[in-house]
Amino acid sequence: MGKLRVLVVDDSKISRVMIAENLRDTDFEVCGMAADAAEAVRLYEELRPDAVTMDMNLPDANGLECSRRIIIMDPDANIVMASAMKDLNLITQGKAIGIRAFLQKPIAKQDLVDALHLLCEAGESRLTTFRELYAKPFARALQEGTAGLLRMEGTAEIEEYEPRHLDVSGAAVIIGITGFTTGRAIFYLEEPVIKLFAMHMLGRATIEEIEPSEADDAVEEAANIIAGRGISKINNVLEGKELRLTPPGTIRGSRVHIVSPRMTTFCISVQLPIGTIRMNVGFAEGE
Repeated sequence: MGKLRVLVVDDSKISRVMIAENLRDTDFEVCGMAADAAEAVRLYEELRPDAVTMDMNLPDANGLECSRRIIIMDPDANIVMASAMKDLNLITQGKAIGIRAFLQKPIAKQDLVDALHLLCEAGESRLTTFRELYAKPFARALQEGTAGLLRMEGTAEIEEYEPRHLDVSGAAVIIGITGFTTGRAIFYLEEPVIKLFAMHMLGRATIEEIEPSEADDAVEEAANIIAGRGISKINNVLEGKELRLTPPGTIRGSRVHIVSPRMTTFCISVQLPIGTIRMNVGFAEGE
């Protein structure tokens, strides 16, 4: 399968170049650039791209009007609104026209790629959509969160998790997800890793300095921070999702059995020098 083609619409040459640079070495390629609405409509009709990034400030018409003209031409057009301000009025108007993704400038590369993937894969399987929309932002959050909290670098890996239950030996922090879709995130560590995790997070010299209650509190706080990052990434990419987290709850044991009925679930892991850090994220089926 070839790369997906993107039309970049922005009156700023610098912004056009930055978006094109963000799409280098991804599944997308820029097939055209437009500096105003008239050129955007003409190029869309000529090129029929897979997606469009649309600036809101154009010299001959605003981005909403330009998007409206494109959607009249092609009701299935995939348009990402790009705006310097997080303007709820613009977002509401954009939704009414048919724009389904909204990003605030400056646009992070991964946020742009995630939004484009979601729009272009709307017809793909539910598993692919959930992986792109929900699992990948949590994977980035886990990777960034452990790097920030522990000052250790690792690469997050995602695997589909088919069992309807999760068995944990150690500590598991369960956090509910509410809003547009529902689900839960489980951050869990095996027993030998718990105190090492807390030691590095709290800046202690040895694990002997860590009280058991401190270790539990550190793991729970880390889970809350990382899950919050994941939810924020999802909400930033697609306005209107409005996902929220419930307060965390921690359970410990040698064999904790957690049931996850009717969920599309992914296991995300980061391998660090102290051991493997895992997060199991699941989202309700039937949305």
